[in-house]
Amino acid sequence: MAKKQDIDARHYDVILAPHITEKSTMASENNAVVFKVANDATKPQIKEAVEAIYEKKVASVNTILTKGKTKRWKGKPYKRSDFKKAVVRLADGEMIDFTSGI
Repeated sequence: MAKKQDIDARHYDVILAPHITEKSTMASENNAVVFKVANDATKPQIKEAVEAIYEKKVASVNTILTKGKTKRWKGKPYKRSDFKKAVVRLADGEMIDFTSGI
């Protein structure tokens, strides 16, 4: 278990939501969890937030900045928002299950 940390509001500002897709479900077989995070969040901040909120030991963090696409709706162009994802690899024996609360 990770050491007990106080959960601050700033941890919830860093981790926005789990990113549940087919690819992230496949990654969960290798102790990896994918989160949508704040665009200005750093890897150490993400690691600290996951360890504080979920009380799991984090082995590594990889981040991906996804640029928003230009799309059209009723002939008018618009741009999707940019967002940042974090692939968090947990230590051996650790697991986060998002489907248990449903």
